[in-house]
Amino acid sequence: MACRISELVLDCADPERLAAFWSEVLGYVELGREDDGSIEIGPPDAGFGGSQPTLVLSPSSDQRPGKLPLHIDVNATDRDQDAELERLFALGARTADVGQTGTESWHVLADPEGNEFCLLRRRLQPL
Repeated sequence: MACRISELVLDCADPERLAAFWSEVLGYVELGREDDGSIEIGPPDAGFGGSQPTLVLSPSSDQRPGKLPLHIDVNATDRDQDAELERLFALGARTADVGQTGTESWHVLADPEGNEFCLLRRRLQPL
């Protein structure tokens, strides 16, 4: 028996802001809130334990010292990469420089708190 990823936890200064951002990016909805201020978002029809992992935005006042050792990759499902890039910029994403050469097929971006993620080229079928 193997394990599978059930949720990803992202420490952040403003869980409300990042929950709104990532909900729009991924088409997720709010699944719950904890007394500590954490907000869990996930697929609207599945929630925790479904085929896709949920995302927990956990409040933290710790400053991030450098590049995250883990980041999220996303793929568009209903448009090409250029159109999705424009949508992500409109939501508050910005370009991030992590040493890429400019010849990559993906775009390195940062969410509103500076957490890096990549928009990959290939379009995926929605679940």
